[in-house]
Amino acid sequence: MINDVRNTVLSILNKDNNGYLTPEQFNLYAKNAQIEIFEQYMYDYSKAVRKRNARHYSSGLGDVTTRLAEVINRFRKQGDVLEYDATSLHFRLPTDAYSLGVLSTTAGEVIEPVAQNKLLKLISSLDMAPTTDYPVYTIHNNTTWDEPYYNQVKIYPTTITTNQYIDYIRYPKDPKWTYVSLPGGEPLFDQTPSDYQDFELQQDDEMNLILKILQYSGVQINDPEVVRAAKSDELQEKQEQQ
Repeated sequence: MINDVRNTVLSILNKDNNGYLTPEQFNLYAKNAQIEIFEQYMYDYSKAVRKRNARHYSSGLGDVTTRLAEVINRFRKQGDVLEYDATSLHFRLPTDAYSLGVLSTTAGEVIEPVAQNKLLKLISSLDMAPTTDYPVYTIHNNTTWDEPYYNQVKIYPTTITTNQYIDYIRYPKDPKWTYVSLPGGEPLFDQTPSDYQDFELQQDDEMNLILKILQYSGVQINDPEVVRAAKSDELQEKQEQQ
C-alpha cells in the first residue's frame, strides 16, 4: 500500500507544480499520518462504546464497536516478559506500548493497577496490602534507564522480581518507503531492503493516509490551497462515514 499512497501523493502535488517530496520527507509524513489515524481508532472506539451503551448502535453489520475492536486488536501483543532493574526495583515497559492491558505473574495472577496517590494507604492497610497472590503496580516515568523515553512500572510487593508478563496495544511500526537510485537520481521503489515497512493500517485507510500526507506536504511547500483541499476531502469522507 505504501507505494500506491506515495504515487498518488506525488501525482496530486505535481499536477499543478505544487512541489516534490523526497523519500525522507514522505517517510516522515507517512509516520505522522499513520499515528494520527491510529490514535483516531482509539477515540472512535471510546465514542462507539458510549453510543452502544446508549443503544444507538445495532448488532450485526451495524455493530461499529465490534468492528473497531477487531481493527485495534490487530495491534495487541501478548506474553512479552518485562525486563527488571534490581537497582530501582522497576520493570521496563516495551518501547512500542501504547495502552497497557493486563499485567500478570508467572503463576497467572493478574497484577492490578493502582494510582500513586492511593498506594501508601493501600500498602499500610492490614487487610488490603498487596501480596504475591494479589499484587498491584504503579506506572512511572523513567529516571534510571539510559534511554529517558522508556516508561516503567513498579510491582508490589517488591519481592516480585522475575518473569512478569504484559498484554498491551502497541503502536504501529513506522512505515518506510525504500528505494534504489536510478542513474538520473530518480528513486525507484524497492521493497527488498530489510528496513522496508508498509503501513499497518487497513486498506480502507489508504485515502485517509493520502489526505493527511497531503496536508503535511501543503504545510511544507507553503501552499494553503493544497492543505485546504485535503482537509475538505477528509471532512467530507468523515461525514459520509457517520
